[in-house]
Amino acid sequence: MELKPVAYYRGPFGSKFGIPRQSGLAGAVTGRIVFEPAFRDANAVRGLEGFDRIWLIWGFSANRPAKGEWQPTVRPPRLGGNARLGVWATRSPFRPNPLGLSAVRLLRVEAEGPEGPVLHVSGADLMDGTPVYDIKPYIVYADSFPDAASGFAAGAPVPVLQVVFQAEPPFPEEDTEALRQILSLDPRPACQQDAEKSFGFPFQGFDIRFQVSGPVLTVTEILPL
Repeated sequence: MELKPVAYYRGPFGSKFGIPRQSGLAGAVTGRIVFEPAFRDANAVRGLEGFDRIWLIWGFSANRPAKGEWQPTVRPPRLGGNARLGVWATRSPFRPNPLGLSAVRLLRVEAEGPEGPVLHVSGADLMDGTPVYDIKPYIVYADSFPDAASGFAAGAPVPVLQVVFQAEPPFPEEDTEALRQILSLDPRPACQQDAEKSFGFPFQGFDIRFQVSGPVLTVTEILPL
């Protein structure tokens, strides 16, 4: 089977660090699905406006090439990065076939424009430039099982940090809220909890620098890239 991208995701994250670890955790994060020229046909999205959510099948394009054989176990961040579980029991990006699956909210379908039909979405856990291989509508009766057991991920992560900005963010209000949601979930690797350490990631063309002390995350600098 040969896969080729039908579209690319365009959003605020310029690197893997900082991206929500699952779709829907930061619902204020917005982005666009921009189709490749060969697939810019408004007929292909006809009827999609009737759905609130869609599935994206996409590729972990920023993963480093695997060295040697695939690994049957991984260390989920949800378990602090210490416990090993089978790769099939997790949503780790390091998989034999680096494919991701995300349910995102469909805000609107822009049927006509210079880039052809564009899908405006929110809550995606994708990096800017991520290839999208397929799009399917989310159907409640077939895709939703609220009483199903969810193993070690039985409950959604909750915000654990209070976010404080030392300077006024240079973003529109909606982007500031999206950034606040992301930071409140503590984007740091589970093994790095040093209060003196500074972290950073690109967001909307800026380098977001922050430190965490106890339950407070302080954004110390917002620098243009």
